[in-house]
Amino acid sequence: MKIKKVFNNNVVLTEDVNQVEMVVMGRGLSFQKKVGDSIDTERIEKTFVMPSESFANKLSELLDEIPYEIMSLSKDIIDLATKELQTELNESLYLSLADHIHFALTRLHEGLSIKNALMWEVQKFYKEEYRVARKALDLIEARTKVRLPEDETASIALHLFNARQDSAGMEETMEMTNIVNDVTTIVKYHYGIDFEEESMNYSRFITHLRYFAYRMLRGELNDDHQDALYEQVKSQYPKAYACTEKVQAYLNKQYKMEMTKEELTYFMIHIHRVSYREKSE
Repeated sequence: MKIKKVFNNNVVLTEDVNQVEMVVMGRGLSFQKKVGDSIDTERIEKTFVMPSESFANKLSELLDEIPYEIMSLSKDIIDLATKELQTELNESLYLSLADHIHFALTRLHEGLSIKNALMWEVQKFYKEEYRVARKALDLIEARTKVRLPEDETASIALHLFNARQDSAGMEETMEMTNIVNDVTTIVKYHYGIDFEEESMNYSRFITHLRYFAYRMLRGELNDDHQDALYEQVKSQYPKAYACTEKVQAYLNKQYKMEMTKEELTYFMIHIHRVSYREKSE
């Protein structure tokens, strides 16, 4: 493997035998080396494929500010998350997570504490990501001897969830979380119930809400004009219909958005199911 670009003494751009570009990391890997020199593969500690040239440029900028130890730590957290969540994560997470961890450690060192306003919602709605984020905090503490505040668990969990979405931005992810929280609150007070958050039914309801909010914010809602099914469900579940009308009013007021009959039908079915089982139990 030959060096195509030197980022710093520990990180270089190279390519494999199939001419696929990749970044390789290792302490002192490129010390006193230049473009065209060979790499000692035994010193490589981390490897990942380059998704784009812009990614390489952003990485280069980040490496000027962030220590190698934090970059390596971030890669290990991403590897852990990929295994625990059993999914591929967007490569951009490598940049955003390293930047976030470095900034969080810097803030803590300077005595600055920033609360995560979505702490409760993230813990409630993104349980798997939150669980992995707790492990990430443990790993950060083990490597840096610094325990980040508990609010950072929610922040890291949001980064993980964001990386699971098809190029969704962090701002969009946070907006999705607010929508899910507000809609569940509407349902909760409409029926006067507390949800059993560990139940499969509640999990299905939250999953539907998350993907509905995701599609809504991107303008991807479709209507198959299932008028007959809509009228049938509306007649069969009048209380779920009334609740869905409240959700529609909220979305219209906050986002100037009208749900399609298809979405209204799905909402009535999900709301009836989650409320009926909660009442029964």
